[in-house]
Amino acid sequence: MTASASSLPCIAIAGPTASGKTAAALALSAVLQQRGLAAEIVSVDSALVYRGMDIGTAKPTPAELAAVPHHLIDILEPTQSYSAAEFVRDTERLVAEIRARGAVPLLVGGTMLYFKALFEGLDEMPAADPQVRAALDAQAADIGWPAMHALLAQVDPVTAERLAPGDSQRIQRALEVWKISGKPLSSFHTAKDASAPRFDATLFSLEPTDRAWLHQRIAQRFEQMLEHGLVDEVRTLRARPDLHLDLPSMRCVGYRQVWEELEWQERRDKPALNMHLVREKGIAATRQLAKRQITWLRSMPQRHPIDCQAPDAIVQLVQAAWGVVQASLPR
Repeated sequence: MTASASSLPCIAIAGPTASGKTAAALALSAVLQQRGLAAEIVSVDSALVYRGMDIGTAKPTPAELAAVPHHLIDILEPTQSYSAAEFVRDTERLVAEIRARGAVPLLVGGTMLYFKALFEGLDEMPAADPQVRAALDAQAADIGWPAMHALLAQVDPVTAERLAPGDSQRIQRALEVWKISGKPLSSFHTAKDASAPRFDATLFSLEPTDRAWLHQRIAQRFEQMLEHGLVDEVRTLRARPDLHLDLPSMRCVGYRQVWEELEWQERRDKPALNMHLVREKGIAATRQLAKRQITWLRSMPQRHPIDCQAPDAIVQLVQAAWGVVQASLPR
């Protein structure tokens, strides 16, 4: 079965953390292969880009990476940063290359800002202003970042809703944009016409009808991460002199919470890490992330939602996605 590169569709699979995106993508890839079509996965995940951060990001296993070609995984050191604009540039190039190889591009992940930037574009935002940032840093040193988050909620409630109170870098950037431009950061992320996306892909969204179901999955997955060595992974990262908590990589959910508890243990000269607190904080932060992801998803009118807690959720997604691919093939 063959198709021209221009006719092959792009399938996107989004969803909150622990909703089953990886399993769905691998199942779809297998079905496509059975029908004579190759598939390649482009990761839509701001944490998977970092090398040395495997357990806490739920990075695909070596077997999964070998089963289907993956892109935008392990491309940066944790000292580096990766923007939504860079993601759009890389993804547009990769999708064209994948199609040219006669394969179906699958965009899979949970970084909703990346999806929004790809589908709707990002307006030109004000450049960083060192003086404004210095003033914001001084204010944060005085009142703390949770209080700065509360200030952001007054001027840009949309952005504040999707940011954790301790997300200092993003809170600072949002306040900086507001102070420089007089406009909320969220206004720069608003689609000009969400019904006519700038990037052609069919978006399937794995969404739970019951938050309790997702919360249970999140707790189970975080427990598995701890069993597989998340704390030791963070210890290794903390031992690097070039890494610190202000880096975007180290603010990833799970990593920040473990890092902070290790730091507290070290300062108090405690003989053992309080694993109860590590679990509690890690699970709570992941729940907050999932809530923000779902909020972002619901602002995407073009998505095709699938109940991820349905026993046949993956079957539903694979069948729907195969229908899209099949419709593009020559008769």
